[in-house]
Amino acid sequence: MNELGQQIRAVLERSEKLWQEVEQLSSSEKRSLAESLNDFAKTVKSLQVQVENIQVSQEQLSETRQALDAERQRSQRLAKQVEERTAALSHLNEQLLQLNTDLEQQVQSRTSELEQLLRFEAVLKRITDKVRDSLDESHIVQTALQELTQVLGIKGCDIAFFNTQETTSTVSYESTQGVPSTLGWVTPIAQFVEEYRQLQQHHCFQFCKLVPDLRGEVAILACPIFDNQGVLGNLLLFKRREESFDAQEIRLAQQVANQCAIAIRQARLYQAAQAQVTELERLNQLKDDFLSTVSHELRTPVTNMKMAIHMLSRSLEQNQLLVSQVGQPDAQRSKIDRYFQILLNECERETSLINDLLDLQRLEAGVQPYVPAEIKLIDWLPPLLAPFEQRTRNRQQRFESDIALNLPALMCDSASLERILTELLNNACKYTPPQETIQITVRANNETIQIDVCNSGIVIPANELGLIFDKFYRIPKADRWQQGGTGLGLALVKKLIERMAGTIQVESAEGWTCFAIVLPLNSSKVSC
Repeated sequence: MNELGQQIRAVLERSEKLWQEVEQLSSSEKRSLAESLNDFAKTVKSLQVQVENIQVSQEQLSETRQALDAERQRSQRLAKQVEERTAALSHLNEQLLQLNTDLEQQVQSRTSELEQLLRFEAVLKRITDKVRDSLDESHIVQTALQELTQVLGIKGCDIAFFNTQETTSTVSYESTQGVPSTLGWVTPIAQFVEEYRQLQQHHCFQFCKLVPDLRGEVAILACPIFDNQGVLGNLLLFKRREESFDAQEIRLAQQVANQCAIAIRQARLYQAAQAQVTELERLNQLKDDFLSTVSHELRTPVTNMKMAIHMLSRSLEQNQLLVSQVGQPDAQRSKIDRYFQILLNECERETSLINDLLDLQRLEAGVQPYVPAEIKLIDWLPPLLAPFEQRTRNRQQRFESDIALNLPALMCDSASLERILTELLNNACKYTPPQETIQITVRANNETIQIDVCNSGIVIPANELGLIFDKFYRIPKADRWQQGGTGLGLALVKKLIERMAGTIQVESAEGWTCFAIVLPLNSSKVSC
Protein backbone atom coordinates (compact mmCIF):
# COMPACT_ATOMS: atom_id res chain seq x y z
CA MET A 1 0.00 0.00 0.00
CA ASN A 2 2.88 2.45 0.77
CA GLU A 3 4.61 1.54 -2.45
CA LEU A 4 1.44 2.35 -4.39
CA GLY A 5 1.25 5.81 -2.73
CA GLN A 6 4.85 6.56 -3.64
CA GLN A 7 4.15 5.56 -7.22
CA ILE A 8 1.17 7.93 -7.30
CA ARG A 9 3.25 10.83 -5.93
CA ALA A 10 5.94 10.11 -8.46
CA VAL A 11 3.30 10.15 -11.16
CA LEU A 12 1.97 13.51 -9.93
CA GLU A 13 5.43 15.02 -9.86
CA ARG A 14 6.02 13.78 -13.37
CA SER A 15 2.64 15.24 -14.35
CA GLU A 16 3.67 18.64 -13.13
CA LYS A 17 6.86 18.47 -15.17
CA LEU A 18 4.89 17.34 -18.13
CA TRP A 19 2.44 20.23 -17.66
CA GLN A 20 5.30 22.64 -17.77
CA GLU A 21 6.48 21.03 -20.94
CA VAL A 22 2.94 21.18 -22.28
CA GLU A 23 2.91 24.89 -22.01
CA GLN A 24 5.71 24.90 -24.50
CA LEU A 25 3.79 22.65 -26.99
CA SER A 26 1.70 23.70 -29.98
CA SER A 27 -2.06 23.59 -30.08
CA SER A 28 -2.26 20.28 -31.87
CA GLU A 29 0.21 18.79 -29.55
CA LYS A 30 -1.77 20.14 -26.63
CA ARG A 31 -4.96 18.54 -27.88
CA SER A 32 -3.23 15.22 -28.28
CA LEU A 33 -1.64 15.62 -24.96
CA ALA A 34 -4.99 16.57 -23.38
CA GLU A 35 -6.55 13.44 -24.69
CA SER A 36 -3.65 11.49 -23.34
CA LEU A 37 -4.02 13.18 -20.02
CA ASN A 38 -7.72 12.48 -19.89
CA ASP A 39 -7.02 8.86 -20.52
CA PHE A 40 -4.35 9.03 -17.90
CA ALA A 41 -6.74 10.71 -15.41
CA LYS A 42 -9.27 8.02 -16.03
CA THR A 43 -6.59 5.48 -15.43
CA VAL A 44 -5.56 7.23 -12.23
CA LYS A 45 -9.15 7.48 -11.10
CA SER A 46 -9.57 3.82 -11.84
CA LEU A 47 -6.44 3.17 -9.87
CA GLN A 48 -7.80 5.24 -7.00
CA VAL A 49 -10.98 3.21 -7.01
CA GLN A 50 -8.95 0.09 -7.07
CA VAL A 51 -6.83 1.45 -4.22
CA GLU A 52 -9.95 2.22 -2.24
CA ASN A 53 -11.27 -1.23 -2.98
CA ILE A 54 -7.94 -2.67 -1.96
CA GLN A 55 -8.05 -0.69 1.27
CA VAL A 56 -11.56 -1.93 1.97
CA SER A 57 -10.43 -5.47 1.11
CA GLN A 58 -7.42 -5.06 3.41
CA GLU A 59 -9.69 -3.95 6.23
CA GLN A 60 -11.98 -6.86 5.56
CA LEU A 61 -8.97 -9.12 5.31
CA SER A 62 -7.71 -7.76 8.61
CA GLU A 63 -11.07 -8.36 10.23
CA THR A 64 -11.16 -11.80 8.66
CA ARG A 65 -7.69 -12.52 10.00
CA GLN A 66 -8.76 -11.37 13.45
CA ALA A 67 -11.87 -13.55 13.24
CA LEU A 68 -9.73 -16.46 12.03
CA ASP A 69 -7.29 -15.89 14.87
CA ALA A 70 -10.17 -15.84 17.36
CA GLU A 71 -11.67 -18.94 15.76
CA ARG A 72 -8.24 -20.59 15.76
CA GLN A 73 -7.85 -19.82 19.47
CA ARG A 74 -11.35 -21.08 20.14
CA SER A 75 -10.62 -24.22 18.14
CA GLN A 76 -7.45 -24.70 20.11
CA ARG A 77 -9.37 -24.30 23.37
CA LEU A 78 -12.03 -26.72 22.12
CA ALA A 79 -9.36 -29.17 21.04
CA LYS A 80 -7.76 -28.91 24.45
CA GLN A 81 -11.14 -29.43 26.14
CA VAL A 82 -11.87 -32.38 23.85
CA GLU A 83 -8.49 -33.83 24.65
CA GLU A 84 -9.11 -33.36 28.36
CA ARG A 85 -12.60 -34.81 28.06
CA THR A 86 -11.25 -37.73 26.05
CA ALA A 87 -8.62 -38.36 28.69
CA ALA A 88 -11.28 -38.15 31.43
CA LEU A 89 -13.58 -40.48 29.51
CA SER A 90 -10.73 -42.88 28.97
CA HIS A 91 -9.96 -42.81 32.69
CA LEU A 92 -13.64 -43.22 33.51
CA ASN A 93 -13.88 -46.12 31.10
CA GLU A 94 -10.92 -47.75 32.80
CA GLN A 95 -12.63 -47.21 36.16
CA LEU A 96 -15.87 -48.69 34.80
CA LEU A 97 -14.01 -51.71 33.46
CA GLN A 98 -12.29 -52.16 36.81
CA LEU A 99 -15.59 -51.68 38.65
CA ASN A 100 -17.29 -54.18 36.36
CA THR A 101 -14.49 -56.65 37.00
CA ASP A 102 -14.78 -56.06 40.75
CA LEU A 103 -18.56 -56.46 40.62
CA GLU A 104 -18.27 -59.69 38.65
CA GLN A 105 -15.82 -60.99 41.22
CA GLN A 106 -18.15 -59.92 44.04
CA VAL A 107 -21.13 -61.54 42.32
CA GLN A 108 -19.17 -64.74 41.83
CA SER A 109 -18.01 -64.61 45.44
CA ARG A 110 -21.52 -63.89 46.71
CA THR A 111 -22.98 -66.59 44.47
CA SER A 112 -20.43 -69.02 45.84
CA GLU A 113 -21.32 -67.98 49.39
CA LEU A 114 -25.04 -68.35 48.69
CA GLU A 115 -24.52 -71.78 47.12
CA GLN A 116 -22.50 -72.75 50.18
CA LEU A 117 -25.24 -71.40 52.47
CA LEU A 118 -27.88 -73.34 50.53
CA ARG A 119 -25.83 -76.53 50.89
CA PHE A 120 -25.38 -75.83 54.60
CA GLU A 121 -29.10 -75.09 55.01
CA ALA A 122 -30.00 -78.32 53.21
CA VAL A 123 -27.67 -80.29 55.49
CA LEU A 124 -29.07 -78.58 58.56
CA LYS A 125 -32.64 -79.29 57.43
CA ARG A 126 -31.89 -82.98 56.90
CA ILE A 127 -30.34 -83.17 60.37
CA THR A 128 -33.28 -81.27 61.89
CA ASP A 129 -35.72 -83.65 60.17
CA LYS A 130 -33.82 -86.59 61.65
CA VAL A 131 -34.03 -85.03 65.11
CA ARG A 132 -37.77 -84.45 64.64
CA ASP A 133 -38.64 -87.84 63.19
CA SER A 134 -36.42 -90.14 65.23
CA LEU A 135 -35.47 -90.79 68.85
CA ASP A 136 -32.53 -93.04 67.96
CA GLU A 137 -29.50 -91.16 69.28
CA SER A 138 -26.94 -93.27 67.41
CA HIS A 139 -28.70 -92.93 64.03
CA ILE A 140 -29.24 -89.16 64.36
CA VAL A 141 -25.70 -88.32 65.51
CA GLN A 142 -23.99 -90.60 63.00
CA THR A 143 -26.04 -89.13 60.17
CA ALA A 144 -25.18 -85.59 61.32
CA LEU A 145 -21.43 -86.36 61.35
CA GLN A 146 -21.53 -87.93 57.90
CA GLU A 147 -23.47 -84.99 56.44
CA LEU A 148 -21.05 -82.52 58.06
CA THR A 149 -17.97 -84.32 56.76
CA GLN A 150 -19.36 -84.52 53.23
CA VAL A 151 -20.65 -80.93 52.86
CA LEU A 152 -17.48 -79.32 54.30
CA GLY A 153 -15.09 -81.65 52.49
CA ILE A 154 -13.06 -82.12 55.67
CA LYS A 155 -10.88 -85.02 56.79
CA GLY A 156 -13.37 -86.06 59.47
CA CYS A 157 -15.19 -85.18 62.66
CA ASP A 158 -16.17 -86.88 65.91
CA ILE A 159 -18.25 -86.39 69.05
CA ALA A 160 -16.87 -87.10 72.52
CA PHE A 161 -18.88 -87.15 75.76
CA PHE A 162 -17.71 -86.21 79.23
CA ASN A 163 -18.29 -88.66 82.06
CA THR A 164 -20.52 -87.68 84.99
CA GLN A 165 -17.49 -86.74 87.11
CA GLU A 166 -16.15 -84.68 84.17
CA THR A 167 -12.73 -86.29 84.43
CA THR A 168 -12.56 -88.03 81.04
CA SER A 169 -13.74 -87.50 77.47
CA THR A 170 -14.70 -90.54 75.36
CA VAL A 171 -15.08 -90.49 71.57
CA SER A 172 -18.50 -92.09 71.01
CA TYR A 173 -19.26 -91.25 67.35
CA GLU A 174 -17.08 -90.38 64.35
CA SER A 175 -16.99 -89.95 60.58
CA THR A 176 -13.55 -90.03 58.90
CA GLN A 177 -12.26 -89.50 55.34
CA GLY A 178 -8.57 -89.12 55.90
CA VAL A 179 -7.69 -89.46 59.56
CA PRO A 180 -7.25 -92.64 61.62
CA SER A 181 -10.24 -93.80 63.69
CA THR A 182 -10.26 -92.80 67.35
CA LEU A 183 -13.64 -94.34 68.22
CA GLY A 184 -13.70 -95.28 71.90
CA TRP A 185 -10.62 -93.19 72.63
CA VAL A 186 -10.67 -92.00 76.27
CA THR A 187 -8.76 -88.79 77.07
CA PRO A 188 -8.28 -87.41 80.59
CA ILE A 189 -9.62 -83.87 80.80
CA ALA A 190 -6.43 -82.92 82.66
CA GLN A 191 -4.64 -83.12 79.28
CA PHE A 192 -6.71 -80.31 77.73
CA VAL A 193 -7.67 -78.09 80.67
CA GLU A 194 -7.63 -74.82 78.68
CA GLU A 195 -9.75 -76.27 75.88
CA TYR A 196 -12.16 -77.76 78.44
CA ARG A 197 -12.50 -74.37 80.17
CA GLN A 198 -13.51 -72.72 76.87
CA LEU A 199 -15.99 -75.49 76.15
CA GLN A 200 -17.55 -75.01 79.59
CA GLN A 201 -18.00 -71.34 78.69
CA HIS A 202 -19.85 -72.42 75.50
CA HIS A 203 -17.09 -71.04 73.26
CA CYS A 204 -16.36 -72.42 69.79
CA PHE A 205 -12.68 -72.19 68.78
CA GLN A 206 -10.12 -73.61 66.33
CA PHE A 207 -6.50 -74.53 66.89
CA CYS A 208 -3.63 -76.67 65.59
CA LYS A 209 -1.71 -79.01 67.87
CA LEU A 210 2.03 -78.48 67.94
CA VAL A 211 2.53 -82.09 68.97
CA PRO A 212 0.59 -84.35 66.57
CA ASP A 213 -1.44 -87.23 67.98
CA LEU A 214 -3.03 -90.27 66.35
CA ARG A 215 -4.85 -88.00 63.88
CA GLY A 216 -1.58 -86.46 62.65
CA GLU A 217 -0.98 -82.77 62.01
CA VAL A 218 -4.44 -81.32 61.52
CA ALA A 219 -6.32 -78.07 62.10
CA ILE A 220 -9.12 -78.62 64.62
CA LEU A 221 -12.41 -76.81 65.23
CA ALA A 222 -13.98 -77.53 68.65
CA CYS A 223 -17.64 -76.78 69.43
CA PRO A 224 -19.35 -77.54 72.76
CA ILE A 225 -22.45 -79.76 72.87
CA PHE A 226 -24.59 -78.36 75.66
CA ASP A 227 -28.16 -77.91 76.87
CA ASN A 228 -29.80 -76.18 79.82
CA GLN A 229 -28.34 -78.78 82.17
CA GLY A 230 -24.72 -78.25 81.17
CA VAL A 231 -22.05 -79.34 78.68
CA LEU A 232 -22.50 -82.92 77.48
CA GLY A 233 -19.35 -83.13 75.35
CA ASN A 234 -17.74 -81.63 72.26
CA LEU A 235 -17.81 -81.80 68.47
CA LEU A 236 -14.38 -81.82 66.78
CA LEU A 237 -13.81 -81.16 63.05
CA PHE A 238 -10.48 -81.85 61.29
CA LYS A 239 -8.85 -80.16 58.26
CA ARG A 240 -5.38 -80.19 56.77
CA ARG A 241 -2.83 -78.29 58.86
CA GLU A 242 -2.48 -75.39 56.41
CA GLU A 243 -6.27 -74.81 56.20
CA SER A 244 -8.68 -73.05 58.53
CA PHE A 245 -12.42 -72.85 59.11
CA ASP A 246 -14.28 -69.76 57.86
CA ALA A 247 -17.19 -68.02 59.61
CA GLN A 248 -19.87 -69.91 57.65
CA GLU A 249 -18.32 -73.28 58.46
CA ILE A 250 -18.01 -72.37 62.14
CA ARG A 251 -21.66 -71.29 62.22
CA LEU A 252 -22.77 -74.55 60.59
CA ALA A 253 -20.71 -76.58 63.08
CA GLN A 254 -22.32 -74.69 65.98
CA GLN A 255 -25.81 -75.32 64.61
CA VAL A 256 -25.07 -79.02 64.09
CA ALA A 257 -23.70 -79.22 67.65
CA ASN A 258 -26.94 -77.63 68.93
CA GLN A 259 -29.07 -80.09 66.98
CA CYS A 260 -26.99 -82.98 68.29
CA ALA A 261 -27.50 -81.70 71.84
CA ILE A 262 -31.28 -81.65 71.28
CA ALA A 263 -31.24 -85.14 69.75
CA ILE A 264 -29.09 -86.57 72.54
CA ARG A 265 -31.21 -85.04 75.29
CA GLN A 266 -34.46 -86.17 73.61
CA ALA A 267 -33.15 -89.68 73.06
CA ARG A 268 -31.95 -90.00 76.64
CA LEU A 269 -35.19 -88.62 78.02
CA TYR A 270 -37.08 -91.07 75.82
CA GLN A 271 -34.93 -93.95 77.01
CA ALA A 272 -35.46 -92.90 80.61
CA ALA A 273 -39.21 -92.59 80.01
CA GLN A 274 -39.29 -95.99 78.32
CA ALA A 275 -37.45 -97.51 81.24
CA GLN A 276 -39.95 -95.91 83.62
CA VAL A 277 -42.88 -97.10 81.50
CA THR A 278 -41.45 -100.63 81.44
CA GLU A 279 -40.97 -100.53 85.20
CA LEU A 280 -44.48 -99.13 85.73
CA GLU A 281 -45.93 -101.81 83.45
CA ARG A 282 -44.04 -104.44 85.45
CA LEU A 283 -45.31 -102.98 88.71
CA ASN A 284 -48.83 -102.69 87.32
CA GLN A 285 -48.69 -106.31 86.21
CA LEU A 286 -47.46 -107.31 89.67
CA LYS A 287 -50.32 -105.32 91.18
CA ASP A 288 -52.87 -106.97 88.86
CA ASP A 289 -51.44 -110.39 89.61
CA PHE A 290 -51.53 -109.62 93.32
CA LEU A 291 -55.12 -108.36 93.15
CA SER A 292 -56.17 -111.35 91.09
CA THR A 293 -54.51 -113.73 93.52
CA VAL A 294 -55.97 -111.93 96.56
CA SER A 295 -59.41 -111.81 94.94
CA HIS A 296 -59.36 -115.55 94.28
CA GLU A 297 -58.06 -116.22 97.75
CA LEU A 298 -60.70 -113.99 99.37
CA ARG A 299 -63.62 -115.24 97.33
CA THR A 300 -63.86 -118.56 99.18
CA PRO A 301 -63.80 -117.11 102.74
CA VAL A 302 -66.24 -114.33 101.75
CA THR A 303 -68.56 -116.93 100.24
CA ASN A 304 -68.35 -118.88 103.48
CA MET A 305 -69.05 -115.65 105.41
CA LYS A 306 -72.18 -115.02 103.31
CA MET A 307 -73.35 -118.55 103.95
CA ALA A 308 -72.66 -118.19 107.67
CA ILE A 309 -74.54 -114.86 107.76
CA HIS A 310 -77.47 -116.46 105.99
CA MET A 311 -77.50 -119.36 108.46
CA LEU A 312 -77.20 -116.86 111.35
CA SER A 313 -80.16 -114.94 109.97
CA ARG A 314 -82.25 -118.12 109.83
CA SER A 315 -81.26 -119.05 113.35
CA LEU A 316 -82.04 -115.60 114.78
CA GLU A 317 -85.38 -115.51 112.99
CA GLN A 318 -86.28 -118.91 114.40
CA ASN A 319 -85.45 -117.69 117.89
CA GLN A 320 -87.37 -114.46 117.17
CA LEU A 321 -84.26 -112.42 117.93
CA LEU A 322 -84.18 -110.84 114.46
CA VAL A 323 -87.26 -109.09 113.16
CA SER A 324 -87.14 -107.18 109.85
CA GLN A 325 -87.00 -103.50 110.69
CA VAL A 326 -85.88 -102.17 107.28
CA GLY A 327 -86.84 -98.55 106.73
CA GLN A 328 -87.15 -97.69 110.40
CA PRO A 329 -84.85 -95.09 112.02
CA ASP A 330 -81.72 -96.49 113.67
CA ALA A 331 -82.92 -95.37 117.11
CA GLN A 332 -86.04 -97.59 116.78
CA ARG A 333 -84.15 -100.66 115.60
CA SER A 334 -82.71 -103.28 117.93
CA LYS A 335 -78.96 -103.61 118.36
CA ILE A 336 -79.04 -107.14 116.92
CA ASP A 337 -80.84 -105.86 113.80
CA ARG A 338 -78.43 -102.95 113.35
CA TYR A 339 -75.32 -105.07 113.84
CA PHE A 340 -76.64 -107.77 111.58
CA GLN A 341 -77.42 -105.22 108.84
CA ILE A 342 -73.91 -103.76 109.10
CA LEU A 343 -72.45 -107.26 108.84
CA LEU A 344 -74.61 -108.04 105.80
CA ASN A 345 -73.82 -104.74 104.01
CA GLU A 346 -70.08 -105.04 104.53
CA CYS A 347 -70.11 -108.64 103.33
CA GLU A 348 -72.00 -107.58 100.19
CA ARG A 349 -69.53 -104.75 99.69
CA GLU A 350 -66.54 -107.09 99.93
CA THR A 351 -68.23 -109.53 97.57
CA SER A 352 -68.85 -106.75 95.06
CA LEU A 353 -65.21 -105.61 95.31
CA ILE A 354 -63.91 -109.14 94.75
CA ASN A 355 -66.26 -109.71 91.81
CA ASP A 356 -65.31 -106.38 90.23
CA LEU A 357 -61.61 -107.17 90.59
CA LEU A 358 -62.05 -110.59 89.03
CA ASP A 359 -64.20 -109.24 86.19
CA LEU A 360 -61.70 -106.49 85.44
CA GLN A 361 -58.83 -108.95 85.49
CA ARG A 362 -60.68 -111.27 83.08
CA LEU A 363 -61.49 -108.34 80.78
CA GLU A 364 -57.86 -107.24 80.66
CA ALA A 365 -56.75 -110.81 80.08
CA GLY A 366 -59.37 -111.22 77.33
CA VAL A 367 -61.01 -114.27 78.91
CA GLN A 368 -64.30 -112.70 80.04
CA PRO A 369 -67.22 -114.63 78.48
CA TYR A 370 -68.97 -112.82 75.63
CA VAL A 371 -72.25 -114.24 74.32
CA PRO A 372 -73.82 -112.00 71.66
CA ALA A 373 -77.59 -112.12 71.25
CA GLU A 374 -80.25 -110.02 69.56
CA ILE A 375 -81.77 -107.50 71.97
CA LYS A 376 -84.98 -105.53 71.38
CA LEU A 377 -84.33 -102.58 73.64
CA ILE A 378 -87.97 -101.43 73.70
CA ASP A 379 -88.84 -104.69 75.50
CA TRP A 380 -85.52 -105.36 77.25
CA LEU A 381 -85.02 -102.03 79.02
CA PRO A 382 -88.24 -101.55 81.09
CA PRO A 383 -87.62 -104.53 83.45
CA LEU A 384 -84.05 -103.30 83.94
CA LEU A 385 -85.19 -99.75 84.76
CA ALA A 386 -88.07 -100.70 87.09
CA PRO A 387 -85.94 -101.15 90.29
CA PHE A 388 -84.32 -97.77 89.72
CA GLU A 389 -87.70 -96.06 89.36
CA GLN A 390 -88.70 -97.41 92.77
CA ARG A 391 -85.32 -96.50 94.25
CA THR A 392 -85.53 -92.88 93.04
CA ARG A 393 -89.06 -92.51 94.49
CA ASN A 394 -87.78 -93.67 97.87
CA ARG A 395 -85.05 -91.03 97.69
CA GLN A 396 -87.35 -88.26 96.42
CA GLN A 397 -85.55 -88.15 93.07
CA ARG A 398 -87.24 -87.84 89.67
CA PHE A 399 -86.64 -90.63 87.12
CA GLU A 400 -87.33 -90.04 83.41
CA SER A 401 -86.86 -92.44 80.50
CA ASP A 402 -87.16 -91.62 76.81
CA ILE A 403 -86.86 -94.72 74.62
CA ALA A 404 -87.52 -94.33 70.89
CA LEU A 405 -90.21 -96.67 69.56
CA ASN A 406 -88.53 -97.48 66.24
CA LEU A 407 -85.26 -98.81 67.65
CA PRO A 408 -83.61 -101.55 65.54
CA ALA A 409 -82.45 -104.79 67.16
CA LEU A 410 -79.08 -104.61 68.88
CA MET A 411 -76.66 -107.54 68.59
CA CYS A 412 -74.37 -107.67 71.65
CA ASP A 413 -73.73 -109.45 74.96
CA SER A 414 -76.79 -108.70 77.10
CA ALA A 415 -74.93 -109.37 80.36
CA SER A 416 -72.30 -106.78 79.47
CA LEU A 417 -74.93 -104.20 78.46
CA GLU A 418 -76.89 -104.83 81.67
CA ARG A 419 -73.74 -104.40 83.73
CA ILE A 420 -72.95 -101.11 81.94
CA LEU A 421 -76.39 -99.56 82.44
CA THR A 422 -76.73 -100.85 86.01
CA GLU A 423 -73.40 -99.31 86.99
CA LEU A 424 -74.23 -95.92 85.40
CA LEU A 425 -77.74 -95.81 86.93
CA ASN A 426 -76.38 -96.85 90.33
CA ASN A 427 -73.90 -93.97 90.17
CA ALA A 428 -76.67 -91.58 89.12
CA CYS A 429 -78.83 -92.62 92.07
CA LYS A 430 -75.84 -92.46 94.42
CA TYR A 431 -74.77 -88.90 93.52
CA THR A 432 -78.10 -87.19 92.69
CA PRO A 433 -79.56 -84.98 95.46
CA PRO A 434 -83.28 -85.11 96.37
CA GLN A 435 -85.69 -83.27 94.06
CA GLU A 436 -83.21 -83.62 91.17
CA THR A 437 -83.64 -85.64 87.98
CA ILE A 438 -82.16 -88.83 86.50
CA GLN A 439 -82.72 -89.34 82.77
CA ILE A 440 -82.03 -92.19 80.35
CA THR A 441 -82.46 -91.56 76.63
CA VAL A 442 -82.10 -94.12 73.82
CA ARG A 443 -81.88 -93.21 70.13
CA ALA A 444 -80.80 -94.87 66.88
CA ASN A 445 -78.26 -93.06 64.65
CA ASN A 446 -77.41 -94.67 61.31
CA GLU A 447 -75.61 -97.90 62.23
CA THR A 448 -75.35 -97.17 65.96
CA ILE A 449 -77.40 -96.95 69.13
CA GLN A 450 -76.80 -94.03 71.50
CA ILE A 451 -77.72 -94.31 75.17
CA ASP A 452 -77.44 -91.22 77.37
CA VAL A 453 -77.55 -91.49 81.17
CA CYS A 454 -77.76 -88.04 82.78
CA ASN A 455 -78.42 -86.66 86.23
CA SER A 456 -78.85 -83.13 87.56
CA GLY A 457 -77.80 -81.48 90.78
CA ILE A 458 -74.12 -82.33 90.63
CA VAL A 459 -71.19 -81.32 88.43
CA ILE A 460 -67.91 -83.22 88.16
CA PRO A 461 -64.96 -80.78 88.32
CA ALA A 462 -63.12 -80.41 85.02
CA ASN A 463 -59.87 -81.66 86.55
CA GLU A 464 -61.64 -84.87 87.65
CA LEU A 465 -63.25 -85.77 84.30
CA GLY A 466 -60.09 -87.35 82.93
CA LEU A 467 -59.69 -89.54 86.03
CA ILE A 468 -63.13 -91.03 86.63
CA PHE A 469 -62.45 -94.07 84.41
CA ASP A 470 -59.24 -94.95 86.30
CA LYS A 471 -59.28 -98.00 88.54
CA PHE A 472 -60.02 -97.33 92.22
CA TYR A 473 -60.66 -93.63 91.56
CA ARG A 474 -63.59 -92.00 93.37
CA ILE A 475 -64.63 -88.34 93.26
CA PRO A 476 -63.90 -86.85 96.70
CA LYS A 477 -66.93 -85.97 98.88
CA ALA A 478 -69.44 -86.79 96.14
CA ASP A 479 -71.24 -89.80 97.75
CA ARG A 480 -74.28 -88.00 99.15
CA TRP A 481 -75.95 -91.20 100.40
CA GLN A 482 -72.76 -92.65 101.94
CA GLN A 483 -73.18 -95.94 100.13
CA GLY A 484 -69.48 -96.46 99.43
CA GLY A 485 -68.12 -98.21 96.39
CA THR A 486 -65.13 -100.02 94.95
CA GLY A 487 -63.92 -97.33 92.54
CA LEU A 488 -63.88 -99.98 89.80
CA GLY A 489 -67.36 -99.48 88.33
CA LEU A 490 -66.55 -96.91 85.62
CA ALA A 491 -63.28 -98.67 84.77
CA LEU A 492 -65.33 -101.86 84.16
CA VAL A 493 -67.91 -99.86 82.15
CA LYS A 494 -65.24 -98.46 79.85
CA LYS A 495 -63.58 -101.86 79.35
CA LEU A 496 -66.95 -103.49 78.55
CA ILE A 497 -67.91 -100.76 76.06
CA GLU A 498 -64.54 -100.92 74.32
CA ARG A 499 -64.90 -104.69 74.04
CA MET A 500 -68.24 -104.10 72.29
CA ALA A 501 -66.46 -101.72 69.82
CA GLY A 502 -68.32 -98.77 71.32
CA THR A 503 -67.34 -95.46 72.91
CA ILE A 504 -68.28 -93.57 76.07
CA GLN A 505 -67.93 -89.84 76.69
CA VAL A 506 -68.79 -87.71 79.70
CA GLU A 507 -69.78 -84.05 79.93
CA SER A 508 -70.47 -82.13 83.12
CA ALA A 509 -71.64 -78.51 83.10
CA GLU A 510 -74.50 -76.22 84.11
CA GLY A 511 -75.73 -78.55 86.84
CA TRP A 512 -75.90 -81.71 84.67
CA THR A 513 -73.61 -84.69 84.23
CA CYS A 514 -74.18 -86.88 81.17
CA PHE A 515 -72.59 -90.17 80.07
CA ALA A 516 -73.08 -90.80 76.33
CA ILE A 517 -72.66 -94.40 75.10
CA VAL A 518 -72.47 -95.21 71.37
CA LEU A 519 -72.67 -98.90 70.37
CA PRO A 520 -72.65 -100.44 66.88
CA LEU A 521 -75.86 -102.29 65.98
CA ASN A 522 -73.85 -105.45 65.48
CA SER A 523 -71.09 -106.05 68.02
CA SER A 524 -71.19 -109.84 67.79
CA LYS A 525 -67.38 -109.95 67.57
CA VAL A 526 -65.27 -109.08 70.57
CA SER A 527 -63.05 -106.03 69.99
CA CYS A 528 -59.64 -106.47 71.57
